[in-house]
Amino acid sequence: MLRSETRRSLPARPASERRAGALPTRAARRKYIVVLSILIVLAVGFAVGLLAWDNPMPAGSEGFWRIAQMRGTSIVVMALVAFCQAIATVSFQTVTENRIITPSIMGFEALYMAVQTAGVYFFGIAGLVALQGNAQFVLQIVIMVGLSVLLYGWLLSGRYANLQVMLLIGIIIGGGLGSVSAFMQRLLTPSEFDVLTAQMFGSVSNADPDQLPIAIPLALTAGILLWSNTRRLNVLAMGKDITAGLGIHHRRELIRTLVLVSVLMAVSTALVGPMTFLGFLVATLAYQFADTYDHRLIFPIAVLTGFVVLAGAYFVMKNLFYAQGVVSIIIELVGGTLFLIVILRKGRL
Repeated sequence: MLRSETRRSLPARPASERRAGALPTRAARRKYIVVLSILIVLAVGFAVGLLAWDNPMPAGSEGFWRIAQMRGTSIVVMALVAFCQAIATVSFQTVTENRIITPSIMGFEALYMAVQTAGVYFFGIAGLVALQGNAQFVLQIVIMVGLSVLLYGWLLSGRYANLQVMLLIGIIIGGGLGSVSAFMQRLLTPSEFDVLTAQMFGSVSNADPDQLPIAIPLALTAGILLWSNTRRLNVLAMGKDITAGLGIHHRRELIRTLVLVSVLMAVSTALVGPMTFLGFLVATLAYQFADTYDHRLIFPIAVLTGFVVLAGAYFVMKNLFYAQGVVSIIIELVGGTLFLIVILRKGRL
């Protein structure tokens, strides 16, 4: 009797506070909207700044727009790289159930370096130039995705399929390719080594505008397919047993996601070169900003964060320090430092 009277005396919660979902409370929804709005404003601000800041021609003139158009290509490349790295890393960490490792662990950067080094080693500087065309760009993507598909098909479709074994083999393959690249680099002449070194650091300036009509459709197709699969990604994040209990074929969804991640990483790496810790940096910040499990909400935050990081770093380094060429080094340094901090806080991989 007393319990029923106590229940009647409690004030009823408003319907808006009893909502279930990825953002269950009004405060959580407000925080997400504020974060999303800030990222959009920063992204637009940095994009406009890169287009108009320090433009020597009068605003609105033909020369102004011509220079802005040339700079716009770099902004498109930054947006594409942010899109690929963000979605690929978040999806990869979801299916591997680990927020420390990134797709780079599968050896994409090592394979890129091996291809570039082999071109210079066997054909000289002319070989490096020959690797810059559309046909060679597509070939690099096909090789990266093909090796990944073979690796996934072999290690995840067998009787004793094991994701951890696949990751370890990916590390070994990456280390082996890196050793082969280092061996060939030692045999190069100083002039060949200097030219090759410029390609070993990820940079927007490495991108060829003629490759964008190929890279953009590939990245958008893979990204849209992963976006359409966000509900299944939410389930995959809960583990293999729960996924199977809910009627989803875990291994099939795992391989499908990894193949799409391979396409995104291959496009990004073949376009601008290796950026090992960019994906980790972006994904870690996105998890903190979004503060939700729903990939439909995490993906936009991650992509915007990636673009703000890239565009902001280029804007600051170009206009304040006049050293836009070291942007990738700064990103790797910050990303590597954040990686160590997360490792030390978690105490495990």
